[in-house]
Amino acid sequence: MASDNQLAPPKQHWDHMGYLSVFDAASIRRGHQVYSQVCAACHGLDRIAYRNLVNICYSEEEAKAMAEDMEVMDGPNDEGEMFERPGKLSDYFKAPYPNEEAARFANNGAYPPDLSLIVKARPNGVDYIFALLTGYKDPPAGIAPRDTQYYNPYFPGGWIGMPPPIADGGVDYDDGTPATATQMAKDVTTFLAWTSEPEMDERKYMGFKFMTMLTFMFGAMWYYKRVKWSVIKNRRLELY
Repeated sequence: MASDNQLAPPKQHWDHMGYLSVFDAASIRRGHQVYSQVCAACHGLDRIAYRNLVNICYSEEEAKAMAEDMEVMDGPNDEGEMFERPGKLSDYFKAPYPNEEAARFANNGAYPPDLSLIVKARPNGVDYIFALLTGYKDPPAGIAPRDTQYYNPYFPGGWIGMPPPIADGGVDYDDGTPATATQMAKDVTTFLAWTSEPEMDERKYMGFKFMTMLTFMFGAMWYYKRVKWSVIKNRRLELY
């Protein structure tokens, strides 16, 4: 089969995968830190704006400060010219490359995909990304190494153009969490799961309220059907 040259990612336990569980805000914040310091050099987040981070893992002031560190091309102005301005909460994350050709040129022909929906775009989403980030190995015996590619059995074909992105101590977490490679992979995977579905917590909360309402409505309907209405329906009328 075409998938014979790719290992299936091991099943991991994720806190946000339960029916009533929510994302870990601290892990999302750490994952955003990993993305900003490691992944953002090559991968974009075209569908995420800085306002999406507010009250999720950053305060409004923190998100504004991050946005203002970015220069955004805007315009035209009154003179018909484009100009640069500090970023705002409504601005989306800036892409690392202006176009696909520039991205391929900078990465030996490989195209770094946008990560906004990467969890939904790959089979076994979060498990695949975690396994890919932690699965770099030396090529098996009998397989010659390649100059611009790296061996990863979880990637289709076994060879990937992205060098190992994370290593122990790669970032300094603000909350003091030890930045092991496994912890960094878990956090950035959680962050990417959130970017693929930023409305998930709210959707689960609305679903819980909806199902609770339906349960009470079912109880009320059963009561009126079996207790109130059944007496009227089954009564006997006699005509004199």
